[in-house]
Amino acid sequence: MCRHLAYVGAPVSLSSLLVDPELSLVRQSWAPRLQTHGVVNADGFGVGWYVDGDPVPARYRRDRPIWSDESFADLARVVRSGAVLAAVRSTSPGMAAGEGAAAPFRRGRWLFSHNGIVDDYPEAAAPLAARLPPQRLLQLDSASDSALIWAMVSEWLEAGAGLGDALGGTVAALDATVKGRFNFLLTDGEQVAATAYGNSLFTCETGAGAVVASEPYDDDPRWQEVPDRSLVLATPSGVAITAL
Repeated sequence: MCRHLAYVGAPVSLSSLLVDPELSLVRQSWAPRLQTHGVVNADGFGVGWYVDGDPVPARYRRDRPIWSDESFADLARVVRSGAVLAAVRSTSPGMAAGEGAAAPFRRGRWLFSHNGIVDDYPEAAAPLAARLPPQRLLQLDSASDSALIWAMVSEWLEAGAGLGDALGGTVAALDATVKGRFNFLLTDGEQVAATAYGNSLFTCETGAGAVVASEPYDDDPRWQEVPDRSLVLATPSGVAITAL
């Protein structure tokens, strides 16, 4: 599977979120503590972040293990942002490889990540694909379940739905059609929406902002586990959790 993390709050360095903590996302790429599917996350990684004055987030994605990329470590040391979404990837059987399959996926001001799987992809997902406009399918970043799910979420967002409604509506459509694990992260640079559905998810209100992650990156007692089948909405001022 994958491990992923999103942050919104006061500007901090990418390194302070992803590299420096004892149990950081970089460490989780080769030694996750709570991952129950897969052993390592060495099939690519990506980071997206926002800067003042530009609504479109920057991205840095690679098809290699995050620990092997010296350029990322240097970048993370100097880049600061008030909104970040990052992921390390373990490719599921039958899914595309390559940089295009690495989260975060981006459309306009939004960033998205999926930690999970659509069982029996692609056959089981055919009814989902059939509901999408052909142009949307032609624009998929990769031949993967995550890219297809991102297309579904994008339909909601571009129709005017809020982040929480976009994820909740997508989960409902998936739940009615396929089986799998659907932990999502979605941000527009001002808030983070997330789902816990089949994989671990935690939140932490740090004082500087809010973190939502597959697993804690340290032993801070402020980390709270999110119940399965829940929707999370996080802003710099706090976190709200509701049932899906």
